[in-house]
Amino acid sequence: MPLITVIFIMSEERKPIIELTEAHIAKDENLILTDVNLSIERGDFVYVIGRVGSGKTSIVKTIIGEFPLKKGSGMVAGFALEKLKRKEIPYLRRKIGVVFQDFQLLSDRSIYENLLFVLLATGWKNRKEIDGVIKERLESVDMLRKSHKMPHQLSGGEQQRVAIARALLNNPEIILADEPTGNLDSETASEIMELFTNIHRLYEPAIVFVTHNRSLYKRYPGRVLLCKNMTCQELVMSQEIDISQILDM
Repeated sequence: MPLITVIFIMSEERKPIIELTEAHIAKDENLILTDVNLSIERGDFVYVIGRVGSGKTSIVKTIIGEFPLKKGSGMVAGFALEKLKRKEIPYLRRKIGVVFQDFQLLSDRSIYENLLFVLLATGWKNRKEIDGVIKERLESVDMLRKSHKMPHQLSGGEQQRVAIARALLNNPEIILADEPTGNLDSETASEIMELFTNIHRLYEPAIVFVTHNRSLYKRYPGRVLLCKNMTCQELVMSQEIDISQILDM
């Protein structure tokens, strides 16, 4: 009988795509969070919760390089935050899609042109490829039929759908959503949350979802990080924790 050799190829060990170790987060000289330790892999869905002013958004701004990390260490999509140079920030942000509470669409151009602006700004050249990507992303959030409209012609929920499509343009490994349902009514917020869960299932990015809406992270389970008393720690949700008292909500 011929000798059959079977070779087993071990898959590469999964590494965190976001990792902060004993990180001190500050805006200018104002210390906001201390000794933050977190590890997030691609495919994780992580909520960041806490009272207003507790540092939730500061974590987002640190991850995208807006707030420099002055103490501790951080790694985001292969970039060391404590060594991050200003000229490297645009390359870091190409790996991250960000969705804001207030949509931040350009009001002087159509929905299609909003997405076109982002692709041109991030180095895309081929117009056929650009057109295909824009249409695919708008279709994925059910907004392709309204690509010719201006932002002010859309409802808040529709503008947020466009903002999500914009965040997906460069196939990000990470999506940061900073209170993306904060300006929406409860029904529209649920629709947007369903969209995020579909994106998570289809594309498997790491999603960091900042929110103060308890109903969302109860209905759509994920890891939960609580910002409180100048630090941010993961909650063990199997424990009996009265989050309403923790957040004073």
